[in-house]
Amino acid sequence: MPGTVLLLAASPMGRGRLVDAASVLPVLAAVAPDVLAGTDTANVVELADPLEPQAVLTRLRAAAAAPGPLTVFVTGQLQLDRRQRLPHLALARTTAATVRYTAFPWHWIREELRLRPSGATTLVVDLHADAETWQHLRTTPLDSGRNNPVYGRIAPPPARRAIAVPSYMKAVATVLRSGHRPPLEQLHQQVVARLGEEAAGNILLAAPAPAGDDPHAAIAAAVQAGRHAEADALAARWEQAAVRAHGPGSEGALHWAEVRADLAMFAGDAVRSCRTWLTVAGARLAVGQPADAPAVEAAVDRAHHQWGRIADAAHARELGPALADLRHRVPGRRQGALDHVRQHLRELQTQG
Repeated sequence: MPGTVLLLAASPMGRGRLVDAASVLPVLAAVAPDVLAGTDTANVVELADPLEPQAVLTRLRAAAAAPGPLTVFVTGQLQLDRRQRLPHLALARTTAATVRYTAFPWHWIREELRLRPSGATTLVVDLHADAETWQHLRTTPLDSGRNNPVYGRIAPPPARRAIAVPSYMKAVATVLRSGHRPPLEQLHQQVVARLGEEAAGNILLAAPAPAGDDPHAAIAAAVQAGRHAEADALAARWEQAAVRAHGPGSEGALHWAEVRADLAMFAGDAVRSCRTWLTVAGARLAVGQPADAPAVEAAVDRAHHQWGRIADAAHARELGPALADLRHRVPGRRQGALDHVRQHLRELQTQG
């Protein structure tokens, strides 16, 4: 089955730049796609210094939906947003004051990849952190999802006024240009050996995927085979078990409700997906989660996205008021989201 490769290199323009991330792309692009992917054939998507978080999300979402192995190469710098202190990948327009709105939240990677089978996705990263983020990561590991092996390094900020080089990722490209992709643990070890003393003091990431049975793997396999009803039935059983064990507002029950919302999207049922995301968002708010919590924002954003894909005007009119109410409470990161819902609702009122 063909592989998919996403090459993402991003760093701010101007004084906030810590690393010349995009300089690695010509070196990676010189590697044959099949070697980058570790498959016989592969599709490569390249994102060089993207401007908008939503553009990155769109490409990541498309890559995550592709069958077959996925390898995501990420080069750039990490910064914390001031409100929630969550790591973000800084993009071209990111400044210290605008991280929340102009950078790409790292937890979006975890969210978009969570339904892929265990071991089917690999992250290779070369990241630099500013001083505040570096201290944060010393005690709070970067969370890229439980099913995704991650290899690479996080480096501390370079010396004042210096711009770092993505030497880990360049070394990865150098090894791969031999025409062979070794097992990723072995590739990581070779690259760290090439870096030598430069790797001292870095946070080195070499986390293989967990072993053992994973219900997400069986669900993902059913989706990829087009057995959408079977996938939803499996997720429903896990959701019911979590509700019995821990209650309907528990994180486990909400997780499986979110999985079912995603499964409805994959099945092309935007109405059911939107309705489920609305329920999840309401449940998270009801148990006291704040309106700007990542899981709450994600649920409302996804409900909004699926609502926009509902073809039947009657169903869209039915769900629109609930979405507008949630958008009032959870405005999210995109300016004008509530205005968009209200405008679309007005348009729906004129349709038969």
